[in-house]
Amino acid sequence: MEPADLTGLPAGVPERLREEGVEELYPPQAEAVEAGVTDGESLVASVPTASGKTLIAELAMLSSVQRGGKALYIVPLRALASEKRAEFERWEEFGVDVGVSTGNYQESGEWLSSSDIIVATSEKVDSLVRNDAPWIEDLTCVVADEVHLVDDAHRGPTLEVTLAKLRTLNPGLQVVALSATVGNADEVADWLDAELVASDWRPIDLRAGVHYGNAINFADGSQREVPVEGSRRQEAALVADTLEEGGSTLVFVNSRRNAEGAAKRLADVTGRALSGEERSRLAELAEEIRGVSDTDTSDDLADVVEQGAAFHHAGLAAEHRSLVEDAFRDRLIKCVCATPTLAAGVNTPSRRVIVRDWRRYDGEFGGMKPLDALEVHQMMGRAGRPGLDPYGEAVLLASDAETMDELFERYVWADPEPVRSKLVAQNALRTHVLATVASGFANTREGLLDFLDRTLAAVQSDGRERMATVTDEVLAYLDRNGFLDRDGDAITATGIGHTVSRLYVDPMSAAEIVDGLRAAEGDPTPLGLYHLVARTPDMYQLYLKSGDRETYTEECYEREDEFLGRVPSEFSDVEFEEWLAALKTARLLEDWAKERDEDRLTDRYGVGPGDIRGKVETAQWLLNAAEQLAGELDLGTNVAIREAKKRVEYGVREELLDLAGVRGIGRKRARRLYEAGIESRADLREAEKATILGALRGRRKTAERILENVGRRDPSMERVDEDETARDDATDATGDESANATDDPESQARLGDFG
Repeated sequence: MEPADLTGLPAGVPERLREEGVEELYPPQAEAVEAGVTDGESLVASVPTASGKTLIAELAMLSSVQRGGKALYIVPLRALASEKRAEFERWEEFGVDVGVSTGNYQESGEWLSSSDIIVATSEKVDSLVRNDAPWIEDLTCVVADEVHLVDDAHRGPTLEVTLAKLRTLNPGLQVVALSATVGNADEVADWLDAELVASDWRPIDLRAGVHYGNAINFADGSQREVPVEGSRRQEAALVADTLEEGGSTLVFVNSRRNAEGAAKRLADVTGRALSGEERSRLAELAEEIRGVSDTDTSDDLADVVEQGAAFHHAGLAAEHRSLVEDAFRDRLIKCVCATPTLAAGVNTPSRRVIVRDWRRYDGEFGGMKPLDALEVHQMMGRAGRPGLDPYGEAVLLASDAETMDELFERYVWADPEPVRSKLVAQNALRTHVLATVASGFANTREGLLDFLDRTLAAVQSDGRERMATVTDEVLAYLDRNGFLDRDGDAITATGIGHTVSRLYVDPMSAAEIVDGLRAAEGDPTPLGLYHLVARTPDMYQLYLKSGDRETYTEECYEREDEFLGRVPSEFSDVEFEEWLAALKTARLLEDWAKERDEDRLTDRYGVGPGDIRGKVETAQWLLNAAEQLAGELDLGTNVAIREAKKRVEYGVREELLDLAGVRGIGRKRARRLYEAGIESRADLREAEKATILGALRGRRKTAERILENVGRRDPSMERVDEDETARDDATDATGDESANATDDPESQARLGDFG
């Protein structure tokens, strides 16, 4: 089937596809068209990575828009939302407006009403439904990317319930679910009342095998010699072998530390294969990476990038990850060592994929647990880029013949597991039961169970018994904490229940926050508030490492009067450990709000720049929820909460809040301006320009932009000579003796620049 054969699309789209090199649709794409994907029919496409799933989605969405409808594309990750928006924006020349929404969980997104295609995460879509986004009922097509992630205990229930809600609100809704090859795609299709397109076709061959000894042993019985000489590791030999053919390599490992260590070792291999031009471009990229944050992690990444290698994990700042992904796609970076998060949909194909670690630590399992075949297949599917690679190779590593046999049985020859709903659990159902009632999808116990019958969990369970049991437990919890009122079979959300649902927090988090604020005597301190939100289930706490228990136990007793709520007994091991883990997390937030340098924080708490950003953003969100809950319950703590929230948002002490809120200033520039005698926005509007310019290290464009943002009548810095005395390092208000002495004078701590 050729693009010219396609009908029902905006004028010019088939021609554009041909210009992009699509001379003929891939077999799964053609099968999807034949199944009615351009005619509004629902579809589940279960096909391998790089086999054209995105075009199937685009055909569905564009044809829906052409019929006067609106389309929604649901992604599992924010990074993927940005990638897809950029991809879909090429259709704007055909009159298709593309919008994206991934941020504030409390907004209704009314501004998206004019968009024809909207890209959002499943959490964002769920929050939009809860906040009555007016355009939700206008949807005619919804695409669920990576729908096999309903199997994920953390994100799966939200995707599952969101699809059920959208189908309830829009009875004629076309649902297009894109999935990796899974063991029960037919069951997923039955759940969504959709046609199934299941295929193992790929545009280029994927050869999978196991490296053992001095050769890759492939599934078809063939071999490829890749000798491991001397003390060299298997992955180094495989990366060197790929480079000899001009290819790139993805190496999957099981931890951040292993990703960084492997990248450092493999940089020696990639560095020898670089051209002079590549070295020059990589040096520029490394400087850009160093400018993202002033941390050892940033420097370590830049060091390996200069040699053509990189590491990629959740501890990196988002800008770090984006720079690495772009350079890898451009084949400038030759090898990326990554944790499995990179396999979750981000477009980073390579000639060869090496799955070095096929076990991962699992606390519930009690040790190193083998990965599921589906997850390993997702990693392996990254091998081979159509149009650039003649083939793709996915290689697992074995140190003995017995392990090689196990890897063939467990992964190479194995079919991926069926996906299973993770909805039927109290922690998953709490938030969704409350939201279902608060949003008006059900107002009785029976109606609630009827709604839950539309989920994959119901399709996969034998009768309602297990679902009903867990639902009753959740209803009792929500009633006990004042989020629901029950009158016989009738169920209604209370005022506070509606607020909790709209705020998009776990009801257990809300209950913890409310109980803590009610226990407050006087105004709570920032640490007390940070600790309160850090001990909620919505905050992923820092681990207690060796020696931490003693350190934070001592601090716990020293600052006991700041905590909001009863301190558990030191002898209740699990409860006390969790309390201390929350205290460690709170101390990180407090240090950030005291203007501690980012590199000090990463070293002191054993985290990466991305972890700090994650903790800061989560704290902002939860403190915002705390502020609104306190206001609704008239608890009198709003001012203290608001200040603690702003301090962690900007990463500054109290005296800098006014300055740091100006767009373009951030925490370090605010401190420099303050020490130059400019203490407020009003001062900025009146101060001598030379003083401002000196405090901003002579950066004229930055100064003009800041003055424009603060509303200064004449922001121009033309013919202004900076006051050199204002360049002197600011007095250190952080308590770290070398905090300012080690700063790059032009550096900004990016995590503070939220304005």
